[in-house]
Amino acid sequence: MHATHPHVGAIAEAACIDPAGGDTVDRLGHGTAVAGAIRDIAPGATLIVGKIFDARLATNADALARGIQWAIQRGARVINLSLGTSNRAHEDALRAGVEQATNAGALVVSAGESDGVEWLPGSLPAVVRVRADARLERNEIIVDDGAFVAAPFPRSIPGVPKERNLSGVSFAVANTSGFLARLLEGRDDIGSLTAVLEALDS
Repeated sequence: MHATHPHVGAIAEAACIDPAGGDTVDRLGHGTAVAGAIRDIAPGATLIVGKIFDARLATNADALARGIQWAIQRGARVINLSLGTSNRAHEDALRAGVEQATNAGALVVSAGESDGVEWLPGSLPAVVRVRADARLERNEIIVDDGAFVAAPFPRSIPGVPKERNLSGVSFAVANTSGFLARLLEGRDDIGSLTAVLEALDS
């Protein structure tokens, strides 16, 4: 993570989730862009970062499950997972991690579907399921058939056209996490997806 990046600001804690150890440097730019998107929408949020990618955008289900547990142990209320797997063999492990987060009152936010693919853990019950829609602006979030729909763009970079910046469902997830983090500020009564939907309807 490039914690000194002006789009990210202060990071309360960062750790490499790989049990073999490692640093927390973001060599891909993906984590920094995700954190910057969240910070832009929820400037008052406390950010903690668990690194599970290093030289490529790939990890394993065990690392992802450990990352969820790591976030729970630190009292995270919104757990942003800008990633996913279509391998159903990982469903049980990821379901267990999501259930632990739900029991702790945390919201797990992840991609539910993109390009016709159902992703895990985003397609599991109790996960804040996110879908991308490039027609939306970054400050727009809609709920459609149980899914949160958001723009697939990170924070803009001055002088860089939108089409040359990063994009994808990862950033729709981050934008949704920022929206939820802002919604939860001062709201200790919201600790589940059901409570979020009720708050949005009120």
